[in-house]
Amino acid sequence: MSVWSRIAEAIAALRAGESLAEVFDRLRSPPERSIAFTIAVIALGAKMAKADGQVTRDEVTAFREIFHIPREEEANAARVFNLARQDVAGFEEYARRIARMFDNTEGTLTDLIEGLFHIAMADGEYHPAEDDFLNRVAEIFGLNERDFKSIRTRFVPDAEPDPYDVLGLEHTATLDQAREAWRRLVRESHPDRMMARGLPEEAIRMAEKRLIAVNRAWEEISESAA
Repeated sequence: MSVWSRIAEAIAALRAGESLAEVFDRLRSPPERSIAFTIAVIALGAKMAKADGQVTRDEVTAFREIFHIPREEEANAARVFNLARQDVAGFEEYARRIARMFDNTEGTLTDLIEGLFHIAMADGEYHPAEDDFLNRVAEIFGLNERDFKSIRTRFVPDAEPDPYDVLGLEHTATLDQAREAWRRLVRESHPDRMMARGLPEEAIRMAEKRLIAVNRAWEEISESAA
């Protein structure tokens, strides 16, 4: 059975009356955890895309940039996405369930939030309703305000990114502390580490913007200290 068929099967169980808890309880160990992660991105991504009142073609395209969908699996993928995007209601339970399944010590929940930001910014605008949605999901995931601000800074071009915010640092941080933060973020974004966390291969694409941003932030900080 293909990945998308298994995902469609899990969503069908939800539609048939099985609880979200029961579905996710079956997906607690690898490789099923990657299925749970994918469902979380689909469900939260679809609901978040609808948070501003409409689902645009750009947002659907952004979703496809994260997940490569074989032509023969497009019907299953569409079924999952369409079910999840019916309305915004219910996203908090998805977020709570996935937060209990994944430990963010390895950055998995941060990876998921970054994927949602990628979808949110696909149409070139960051709607206040999307900010409220993502802020609430981040809160459920246990991300603090600085972590959320760091992620938003990398994705939302409403101002020149503050390199300290990008690295999740206070402005009083030393050069050594900035170097360590930069190295840690680069390590966490390595494909091998991401796959070891039980993420699907497509999730690695979510780290591309992070790497570009953290490298640029470190360059700015180190050059200013020279």
